[in-house]
Amino acid sequence: MAGLNKVMLIGRLGADPEMRYTANGQAVTTFNLAVNRNWTSRDGERREDTEWVTVVCWEKLAETVSQYLQKGRQAFVEGRLQTRNWEGQDGVKRYKTEVVATTVQFLDRVEAASNVDEGTPQPSQEEAPAPVEQN
Repeated sequence: MAGLNKVMLIGRLGADPEMRYTANGQAVTTFNLAVNRNWTSRDGERREDTEWVTVVCWEKLAETVSQYLQKGRQAFVEGRLQTRNWEGQDGVKRYKTEVVATTVQFLDRVEAASNVDEGTPQPSQEEAPAPVEQN
């Protein structure tokens, strides 16, 4: 029987995405997504946890995400889990589990550029781009 490796998340970016190019010229963008979970404890108190998830985007998706997403923006991410491993400079084997995105949808509206003070909230003038999928 075939396995299933599918992840769907909604969260906010903790920092601006970082884009780079591999040695063979492929665009790769990474960002950290804060995903909140709310629940009620046994004593009736409302609780919240934040899980920080590293998301990796490749090629056209990487370029689009780098162009349109910024710190604090909300996004829907669909993809698969992947664990990388490497040996650190201290000789210890290290592991990192990431989400390799196949779809990223921008959930916030894009703010129109203006000469108004950045601290003043402005109405949204433009819809966010449509979801971008990795081929």
